[in-house]
Amino acid sequence: MSRLKGKIAVITGANSGIGLVTAKTFIDEGAERVYITGRRKAELEAAAASLGSRAVAVAGNVTDPAEMDRLFELVKAQAGRVDVVFANAGYAAPAPLGNLTEEHVDGLFNTNVKGVIWTVQKAVPLIASGGSIILASSIVGSKGFANWSIYSAAKAAVRSFARTWASDLKGRNIRVNAVSPGVIETPGHDKYGASKQEVSGFFGFAATLSPLERIGRDDEVAKVVAFLASDESSFMNGSEVFIDGGVAQI
Repeated sequence: MSRLKGKIAVITGANSGIGLVTAKTFIDEGAERVYITGRRKAELEAAAASLGSRAVAVAGNVTDPAEMDRLFELVKAQAGRVDVVFANAGYAAPAPLGNLTEEHVDGLFNTNVKGVIWTVQKAVPLIASGGSIILASSIVGSKGFANWSIYSAAKAAVRSFARTWASDLKGRNIRVNAVSPGVIETPGHDKYGASKQEVSGFFGFAATLSPLERIGRDDEVAKVVAFLASDESSFMNGSEVFIDGGVAQI
């Protein structure tokens, strides 16, 4: 397929998981160049190497506006514009009310909310007419699961950004949409301190809530993001696409 032919894309949080698979999907669908970012330089460079010559690795932390300036200065120098931004960087961590800490709250809001703000705000001057901004939200932004209040609130903020920024940018013909996956099996689940047994149990529980009685796959999310990045989605703006167990719903 070539529905992204000639597109210049930036994907944050692309060391692994959804971000990396989406970068591969973009390249497979004809993107001219895909800039991928992440904090872990070695892992990021390995990811770029696996993607081939059309991928460019730029190590950086989305919570630092100066590092996002550096990213987009490089994009401007090399490509001159941006057609697609997928603000994907983020992480999940549970904590029950009563045990919330400043570190927990600041960590989740800095990456999942402020990181999205700095990514998009720094990208906007380079985005061409007809460009697409895609934000990574989650079904937890509209559902209430115990112990996930801060992460859920962060993703609810991202949902709001899609609607408000779509209004902010409509005069420039730049559309903003959000994808809200259900539970997706990615390396990120191993990083919040749960045991393999706990993660497996969580996946099993999540599968019972899905229409297809299974959890989602990263490639399913990537295909939806690629559609939103393409000109085929020019009729969509300020929308949220839910992806739960292989079922997509707008």
